[in-house]
Amino acid sequence: MTRTLTPKGAATRRRIVEGAAAEIRERGVAATTLEDVMARTRTSKSQVFHYFPQGKDELLLAVAQFEADRVLADQQPQLGDLSTRAGWHRWRDALVERYRAQGSSCPLAMVNSHLGRNTAGTQAVVSGLMHRWEGELRAGIERMQAAGDADPAVDAGLAAAALLAGIQGGVGLLLATGSTAHLEAALDVTLAHLQRGQATATAARPPSTSSTVPCTNSASSEAR
Repeated sequence: MTRTLTPKGAATRRRIVEGAAAEIRERGVAATTLEDVMARTRTSKSQVFHYFPQGKDELLLAVAQFEADRVLADQQPQLGDLSTRAGWHRWRDALVERYRAQGSSCPLAMVNSHLGRNTAGTQAVVSGLMHRWEGELRAGIERMQAAGDADPAVDAGLAAAALLAGIQGGVGLLLATGSTAHLEAALDVTLAHLQRGQATATAARPPSTSSTVPCTNSASSEAR
């Protein structure tokens, strides 16, 4: 059962989680002890176990959730502004820069690996992150469709799922190689496909025969 914390209690718990996350980013999971976290956050052992009675693993799961939330927070405000082609390009650049700065060491992956990727807790954290991320991408595609800049026949949900799969593949290769090349390729091919779709739709549209309604361009996209 989830406990209701006072504002002071919630702030203390957040400080412990953020301190643990910082330690793990600097030292790794295995080398980070509860004593390190207590020293960094100026908290006592009783305080740590008050908020995390099951000890380090419970704290690590909270860190995993913190890092999952950070993945999306680091993409804002660009992720919430996927309404135009320029907005998608700004988000693309922000995402690549985020992972370039992170490099080949992923805090979320490290924590989940330590806890066990197939445990209910870690699966819930990862599936929750992917669900929210996919929802943001889908909403952006739908906004483009509503504005007439993407093909309304495209299944926005499938397109968002495909895009997220490409991102995750690119991030996985970044962790293996230290290069963002594959991530950039996945994003750039998607954006190029959007632009080709716009050009194709415009070229295929027959000339307008109306003297009162101007001819307008429509865009199509299967991935964004």
